[in-house]
Amino acid sequence: MSNKSLTIATWNVNGIRARQTQFSEWVERDQPDAICLQEIKAAPAQIPAQVHNLPGYWRYWHGSGGYSGVALLMRHQAFPQEPQFSHPTFDFENRIVQAVVGELAIAAVYVPNGGKDFNAKVEFMHALQEYVVATHKAGLNLIVCGDFNVAHTLQDVHPQERKLTIGQRPDERKLFGGILDKGLVDVGRSLAPDNDRMFTWWAPWRNMRQRNIGWRLDYILASQDIAKSATSCPVLAEVGTSDHAPVMATFELY
Repeated sequence: MSNKSLTIATWNVNGIRARQTQFSEWVERDQPDAICLQEIKAAPAQIPAQVHNLPGYWRYWHGSGGYSGVALLMRHQAFPQEPQFSHPTFDFENRIVQAVVGELAIAAVYVPNGGKDFNAKVEFMHALQEYVVATHKAGLNLIVCGDFNVAHTLQDVHPQERKLTIGQRPDERKLFGGILDKGLVDVGRSLAPDNDRMFTWWAPWRNMRQRNIGWRLDYILASQDIAKSATSCPVLAEVGTSDHAPVMATFELY
């Protein structure tokens, strides 16, 4: 994958069956090289045909019904050989799938919200830290994309929404920082360090999305060497009717 652009996108679709047409139209428009999805809320047999048979992509659907679930799709043109899809040992509730291609690992992640079982969220985030370390020790570069259900700093929450609540707790933010400290870079923030209106999730009421009163919960994290090659990482707030918007990063690899 030398001397080329690589585009990687992440989107919490909040139900692939409800968003199948929007998803297909977005992929046709932007054609990301890798797509990480969260909350697909469908078992593989329930994936709509127009999405399940999406032309030009290797596809791995990791769901079990109407809750959670992730997916990873990789474009043939960028990844001519079929990737090795697998799950780290800490996977539960269909929350992580990874693909390894050459010296690059890409993971789609859906961190537990923590509202019903906060300890499960803490354990998952600790396991993510260990996963980052192990992946780097194996000599791989890593890109982790997904809904982390944490707004990393105050800057990642609209002033009207800042409060001591799950998703903004100091211990969660420390855990998120711990993941970054293992050798990853928050690509969106690294390219827009002063943007305090860069949000990816909006509560589905009072026109919060239209007014851009939201939280940043969806991230593309990349190993430092890859992150240096990032040229853009916008939030695609105009795409879809999920309560989350896609995020798409472009890397110029040499």
